[in-house]
Amino acid sequence: MTYEQAIATIENKLQAIKYPAQAAELYEPIAYLLALKGKKVRPALTLLACNLYQEDIEKAVDMALAWEIFHNFTLMHDDVMDQADVRRGQPTVHKKWDENTAILSGDAMLILAYQYVAKTGAHPEQGVCDTSLRELLDLFSTTAAEICEGQQLDMAFENRLDVQEAEYLNMIRLKTAVLLGASLKSGAIIGGANAQDAELMYDFGVNLGVAFQIQDDLLDVYGDAAVFGKKIGGDILANKKTYLSVNALNTTDAILKKSYLLWLEYNAGEATKIDNVTTIYNRLGLKEKARQAMDSYFQKALKALEQVNVPAEKKSVLKQLATDLMNRNS
Repeated sequence: MTYEQAIATIENKLQAIKYPAQAAELYEPIAYLLALKGKKVRPALTLLACNLYQEDIEKAVDMALAWEIFHNFTLMHDDVMDQADVRRGQPTVHKKWDENTAILSGDAMLILAYQYVAKTGAHPEQGVCDTSLRELLDLFSTTAAEICEGQQLDMAFENRLDVQEAEYLNMIRLKTAVLLGASLKSGAIIGGANAQDAELMYDFGVNLGVAFQIQDDLLDVYGDAAVFGKKIGGDILANKKTYLSVNALNTTDAILKKSYLLWLEYNAGEATKIDNVTTIYNRLGLKEKARQAMDSYFQKALKALEQVNVPAEKKSVLKQLATDLMNRNS
């Protein structure tokens, strides 16, 4: 199976979801958000991981849908918390409807995701045993809780100027990376992988996810606005904690640190703030430091994938996908 085939499968299944006719206003925002164009990396990873162990990936489809629905649930609630106006080039749910709708529809979305996890074990003829279903439910619940923990840490960091690099890396591991790891691990479990392989797939995803987020931090400062999909310097204007900002706060260069702290308080002239903070990042060599950290996690991911006990040619799609994600510009 190719990545494109995995994406096509997911998109077709999402379009085929039948929502209850009762309380249609509850489900319309869900259908709206799921129909918006997105990368759908997480459900594709589930299908591709299953495909490492068997050709028939049909029994992994419900689990893949569960991850995609859950991911979009987190986005729906995140947009409310961040007061974001746009998601994937379209109005966010709370802007198109209202905040109460976004909260309640998000809750329904989480329930729907759990229903799809449960459906994974609803077809004994497909070989998903009760033991595997319990393992998948535990993985899903643990991952959901960790993502909430990551979000809470991210919120707590907003008011701190002493966040350390290790704390930041743990936050993005929880908020972003564990979902990639769990998507891969669940696909491997459904495909029949042994415990060691399933854990290696998890490690592959988590390390890839950390590298992915550091890359996102870089793109926000050094990306091309025409292809990045959002305004360059948005994290700087919001004083958001990123790999770059945390390292700027922890620099031993007293003069540059003082200057950086002053720019954090600057609220007039967006272009001026972005230019000056970027200059500080450049003088501290943080662009290169971030690239090195990103590559280090990427190499850890590839090493974990290399150890998975299936022929190398079967892993080539996942390896290429990981490489493409690291070379993205949006």
